[in-house]
Amino acid sequence: MLTDSHAHLNAPEFDEDRAETIARAREAGVTRIVNIGFNRETIPSSLALAEAYDFIWTAVGWHPQDAKDMQPGDLEWIEELTRHEKVVAIGEIGLDYYWDTSPKDVQDRVFREQIRLARKVGKPIIIHNRDAHHDIVETLKQEKAAEVGGIMHCYSGSWETAKQCLDMNFYISFGGPVTFKNARQPKEVLAQVPLDRLLLETDSPYLTPHPFRGKRNESAHVRLVAEAAAELTGLSVEEIARITTENAIRLLGIR
Repeated sequence: MLTDSHAHLNAPEFDEDRAETIARAREAGVTRIVNIGFNRETIPSSLALAEAYDFIWTAVGWHPQDAKDMQPGDLEWIEELTRHEKVVAIGEIGLDYYWDTSPKDVQDRVFREQIRLARKVGKPIIIHNRDAHHDIVETLKQEKAAEVGGIMHCYSGSWETAKQCLDMNFYISFGGPVTFKNARQPKEVLAQVPLDRLLLETDSPYLTPHPFRGKRNESAHVRLVAEAAAELTGLSVEEIARITTENAIRLLGIR
């Protein structure tokens, strides 16, 4: 009963064996997958994937790296798509100060517009945060994101930042990095997150967990993240799977 709360199975890396990859996830006990569409190219293919499989849902949004490419009408397009029964969130959205692909002021504008849209349509948001912890938190506060809450995707910040996000109705999601030997901070934070706010993900095809690090990631590997979470919390893998799946159902309605 595992849930992969963040994947990109529509990515080109899966073009040769997408159906087989999804079948492996099912065999590994993955019962729910949230696939992410994040720009003009990936939103339609993510939606098509969700329509093709009854256990896959999608989020739609505009990634901060692609913020400069957002055109007039794209926000209205996203709003229209939020009415689709398989669209469960707006995301991934946020700020990325690591990759210098979109100006910070453009990222900020696109991020704020999408938070406002999420509040308008009543959908949770999925946050991409790369080296922008302070600005992310401040923007979420200023734009009243607590009204809809959401997911801090592949969380990499401090416990202090996580507490502020928890106070704004966000769930904290962890992926492959918690399996890395030297990933001290994610492990420490995961151990402190309230169990009713914990989520698991793969971010496939990226951030592959140990012992497959360096290879393409896939949704079946969320079990390895669950095993790491079980070790850090002192619970069984089955308990972690059940709890995190119940959390995903509660937040996203993916029944």
